[in-house]
Amino acid sequence: MWRIMKMKTVEEFKPDPYLATTLNCALWVLYGMPFVHPHSTLVITINSFGLAIEAIYISIFFFYSNWATSKKMILWLLAELLLFVAVVLTTLLGVHGTAKRTVVVGSFCVAMNIIMYTAPLTVMRQVIKTKSVKYMPFWLSVASLANGVVWMIYALISAIDPWIAVPNGLGAISGVVQLILYGVYYKTTDWDDEKEYPKELVELPPPKTLEDI
Repeated sequence: MWRIMKMKTVEEFKPDPYLATTLNCALWVLYGMPFVHPHSTLVITINSFGLAIEAIYISIFFFYSNWATSKKMILWLLAELLLFVAVVLTTLLGVHGTAKRTVVVGSFCVAMNIIMYTAPLTVMRQVIKTKSVKYMPFWLSVASLANGVVWMIYALISAIDPWIAVPNGLGAISGVVQLILYGVYYKTTDWDDEKEYPKELVELPPPKTLEDI
């Protein structure tokens, strides 16, 4: 994000990971609610913070994007809002009991978590195609790996929670793959942002005189 604000353009960066993470955090906040999965204060706290961070990221991305990208982001966010509202209404009105609600909301969380962790596939495909990691943020890949590992450990030591362990295990694998790509294509990446222009001055023809006219 610092690079985007510095360059005042999103360049070739993709909004996909941020859009996917927004809905993912929202669903996990719902999962941690007492009427869905009791005693999940940590899940609510962490994902509420993550939701706020993603809102900032998306705002910055939206501000520096062209209209085509901004329009795509608006449509995705509207679709995510509709899906989230549908899950909330289904959970509250159609499912009774925390055990059943845990299964329903947990299923959506697992699906969204997998989508969030596979969202960088569009970026990874670009990395392989261009042999450049310029637009795959290194620290985002590190955070993805750390996030997957930490939540998987949490799910295994606090209480065996497959809804948290499985998708975050896959997320850890996704983070490892991203870092491997980073290591492979780092040396072939052109980090120069400025285009090179010929230094030679172009000679202009001498001005015409009255005798030439």
